[in-house]
Amino acid sequence: MITKALLEDIPALTTLINSAYRGESSKKGWTTEAHLLEGKRTDEQEMTEIFLDSKNTILKFTENDTIIGSVLLVEKGHQLYLGMLTVSPELQNSGIGKKLLAAAEDHAKSLGLSSIIMTVISVREELVAWYKRHGYVDTGKREAFPESEIHTTVSEVPLEFVYLEKSIA
Repeated sequence: MITKALLEDIPALTTLINSAYRGESSKKGWTTEAHLLEGKRTDEQEMTEIFLDSKNTILKFTENDTIIGSVLLVEKGHQLYLGMLTVSPELQNSGIGKKLLAAAEDHAKSLGLSSIIMTVISVREELVAWYKRHGYVDTGKREAFPESEIHTTVSEVPLEFVYLEKSIA
């Protein structure tokens, strides 16, 4: 079931997101960034800040009272920014991500927005291809991957974001 996440979901969401993106647990799934980045993907402070901004919505996918997927949606002008699409590593490739993408599109439509945009690390070619199969197109825009206290780059290749966009009819 997909519903809006609540403040009390922050600990579970933080654990889920970190397990899917970084560290050994993430290697069970196909969307890991562990070979590119070390450290945490997020922390409870960042998640709290996300929740406190009224332009942000986090949707959660729950099964048997456990959060197994989530996505961050941010209103940006006439567009919806989609970030941190997360599925538990053991359950990736089971259709949960597709359902969260559809829920994001429904959310964008409910707000009257014209498109969904996102950034994906360019060297994650299989992930870029997955989004393209779901109607997203490469806008040609690129941006250097930001350095921060949370993320430590371990990639020998300089990282950059690719901007993808999908028009919402």
